[in-house]
Amino acid sequence: MADDGRIETLRIGMIGSGFIAKLHLQALVGVRNVVVSGVYSPTPAHREAFARMANEMDLGPCAAFSSIADMATSGSVDALWILAPNFTRLPVMREIHALQTSGRARLAGVACEKPLARTVGEAREMLRLAEDARLSHGYLENQVFSTAVQRGKEIIWRRAVPNSGRPYLARAAEEHSGPHEPWFWRGSQQGGGVLLDMMCHCYEVARFLLTEPGAARATLTPVSANATVSSLKWTRPEYAAKLKTMMGPQVDYTRSPAEDFARATVILKGPDGREVMVEATTSWAYVGPGMRIQLELLGPEYAMEFSTLNTPLKIFLSRAVTGGQGEDLVEKQNAEQGLMPVLEDEAGIYGMTAENRHMVEAFRRGTRPSETFEDGVAVMEVLMALYRSAEIGQVVKLPAPDLETYVPLVARSG
Repeated sequence: MADDGRIETLRIGMIGSGFIAKLHLQALVGVRNVVVSGVYSPTPAHREAFARMANEMDLGPCAAFSSIADMATSGSVDALWILAPNFTRLPVMREIHALQTSGRARLAGVACEKPLARTVGEAREMLRLAEDARLSHGYLENQVFSTAVQRGKEIIWRRAVPNSGRPYLARAAEEHSGPHEPWFWRGSQQGGGVLLDMMCHCYEVARFLLTEPGAARATLTPVSANATVSSLKWTRPEYAAKLKTMMGPQVDYTRSPAEDFARATVILKGPDGREVMVEATTSWAYVGPGMRIQLELLGPEYAMEFSTLNTPLKIFLSRAVTGGQGEDLVEKQNAEQGLMPVLEDEAGIYGMTAENRHMVEAFRRGTRPSETFEDGVAVMEVLMALYRSAEIGQVVKLPAPDLETYVPLVARSG
């Protein structure tokens, strides 16, 4: 630690070893003043493989720990990244809280992957535990940190807004052919379906774009939420059978389906009293070159557009070029031939490199991250309002105190 109290090199302990954890590992390759010194996963083979990967990427030295307690109290980590499945996040945070408040752990901060939890109550408890343990907390919402999003917002608010007024509509869509791991598909474990899994991205990045630079996100107040959800693809018999084959017998969409499509409209009131709108669409039923993220920001005399599939780099492979399936060109890749968009730096384009750089620097310097657990709670409040709207078929007015204990229908039955 430096004389001014700053941490010279932040030592991260990662909790989780799945696909999301691997993306964060890749993102940290481009970040200075950080090492991944530990990893914990309940599966020994997974944590050993993940630690080996971190060392091969020169992010270590990284050790595989047999428990969160061993890692947090080892003296070799300064901050923890919670990248484990949704249903484990609150128990993990409770353990971190107990270790920190007892003095066994001396951590500077904790960062948690989106969504913060499965319900408003769980999210609020995540925030309470972090603050009670006097931990700096960061909410890992990568799309806010996308270089395109950051640059587009800067230009719009600097050049367009002073001349014609603030933006009034943000559209966001995230669509792909379905998650990688079984727990995502199970409503009781994930907490919902595609609405919870991906609408958290859409709402927060839209809220970010609509917020004046330098202003608190809370300057936009949610007024109402309206949503429609459906299972369009994966409940069809042939696809339900395919899903069970891919994910195992515990994922049975003939009995316990989750929504694979969701559309939402959220009305918010700005500091000037005028209403602004977020329109969002998410889908696990989209089949294209790969994952598609589309963003728009509209105002009186301007528009901003961004799509991850409109890449400057494209590759064409004829039918004579064959090979194994993979995701080496774009995440959720659905083909290996034809004209394919290529994301040459997925971690950077998705915002994960800048996101991790920001959290590392905030924890090193002892400053407040721009995305915190408070933002995770605010997102969860709107997501639960959207689920409630879809369940009852009506617009939900906000704030809605009864949503504190609300559990989406898919999580109650799946």
